[in-house]
Amino acid sequence: MSEPHRIGLGPWSFYFLAKLALFWKGLIGFHALENLAFAALLLCPPPSPAWGRLRPWASVPAAAALLYYDSWLPSLSRALSQGALLAGFSGAYLLELLGRFVNWQVVALLVILWVGHGVLARWLRTGVLALAAMAFLAVQQPAAGGHPAAPAGPAGEKRAGSATDLDAVLKAFYAAEARRRVAFPPPAPGDAPFDVIFLHVCSLSWDDLKAMELDSHPLWQRFDFLFSRFNSAASYSGPAAIRIQRGTCGQAPHSALYSAAPEGCYLMAGLQAAGYEPSLALNHDGHFDGFLGLVKGQAGMNVAPLPLAGLPVPQRGFDDSPIYDDLATLSRWLEGRGKSDQPRVAAFFNTISLHDGNRLAGAGAGRGSLDTYRIRLKKLLDDTDAFLEKLERSGRRAVVALIPEHGAAVRGDRMQIAGLREIPSPAITLVPVGVKVVGPDVRRSGDAARVDASTSYLAVSHLIARMLEYSPYGQAGFAPATYLADLPTTPFVAENESTVVMEHEGKYFLRQDKEGWTEYGAQP
Repeated sequence: MSEPHRIGLGPWSFYFLAKLALFWKGLIGFHALENLAFAALLLCPPPSPAWGRLRPWASVPAAAALLYYDSWLPSLSRALSQGALLAGFSGAYLLELLGRFVNWQVVALLVILWVGHGVLARWLRTGVLALAAMAFLAVQQPAAGGHPAAPAGPAGEKRAGSATDLDAVLKAFYAAEARRRVAFPPPAPGDAPFDVIFLHVCSLSWDDLKAMELDSHPLWQRFDFLFSRFNSAASYSGPAAIRIQRGTCGQAPHSALYSAAPEGCYLMAGLQAAGYEPSLALNHDGHFDGFLGLVKGQAGMNVAPLPLAGLPVPQRGFDDSPIYDDLATLSRWLEGRGKSDQPRVAAFFNTISLHDGNRLAGAGAGRGSLDTYRIRLKKLLDDTDAFLEKLERSGRRAVVALIPEHGAAVRGDRMQIAGLREIPSPAITLVPVGVKVVGPDVRRSGDAARVDASTSYLAVSHLIARMLEYSPYGQAGFAPATYLADLPTTPFVAENESTVVMEHEGKYFLRQDKEGWTEYGAQP
């Protein structure tokens, strides 16, 4: 007669209790029903001796998959779709990324839990405790499923409004944005010509600046207009490049980015129609993820990028490609501009000097990219400041707009490790945007303008359009406030392929894989 099956979770109780502790700390989500179903399978008597021998081996990968599902990491399909890009990363960068997943505080917590569980299991049915906690969460979580809200702390966190309500808010947002656009008027015949220069910076947010204590760098005092709540709306370079190039229309959903935009929505095409000759420069070769082709295609710029041969290479990218010196690249562009007879040029410059995974040449070559981020950031800010000085000394007139693509997530948060940007949180997409009017006959009246309203690309397009309509150059000078009249504001919505973060009634809400909305409670 066979021994009766003992019903209990055994060592698996630690697995569930550990995940509940991580959920309580806000480090993962927790799908209670799915975890209860897994626990039920573990509790069920094996239908045959063969299954009894096989189940322990099958349970481990199932448990790992369920833990991944509970985490804030992108869905497995999303992660697999990025495999080709990961293949381009250098071995050193992959090791650096793996090292970031090791959180010694979490390791210490799990060790304490393991010891505590071993002691308590002598007197308590810890499996019963785990099942009771999961049953309680299953009752608390909405029937629609999805990630539960990440608790803000031991006391828990208030849940979001219903998914239907927030879905309706998002739908209304995109419907309103589809009706908005800005047109660039041709300059008046008697106006002094000036260039428009866009400096598109990869991996720079307000949160990064504050973390590196460089939010008071002299560069930020130089701008005539500074936007403190500008939302880049994306946390990856490709979508960010599309969004800036479609900056004359309202914000489109991510799903529409790779389809043709309505006529009149292209930034560089609009400037070209207003009499501007397009110009393109990058401090890299643009091959990774087809970035150069994407920029040229979205901008409609049938121009060759600035040649980079002979320029200094102070960094190597995560794929070991050369990254050229920012000031040297911009200086070469300015030198070429001085030889051109075009009255008006619209230039687009992209830099990846701050990209995660970059390695410094020379003495800093062995250091990780997070360790060198502050060094690279200070140099970029110094180089941009020096370029503006050089532009001023050249005697040229130009309106320069510095617009980062997205942040670097240098300190991460409890939902994402440092450098991971799958969730486009406000710490990643709220970027510092500055606009500077440069020229020998510039006379600003009053202080620089700081825009604290929630804005995005449409606001910068509006600002440039007003400058084309009312030139900031000449004896009368310009007052920044006059260009901000009727400035378009944009509620905060940031989106990637499978993730949306939206601000609603003063709180941020997250939707992953269309599972439902949860309050975004991540803290650094």
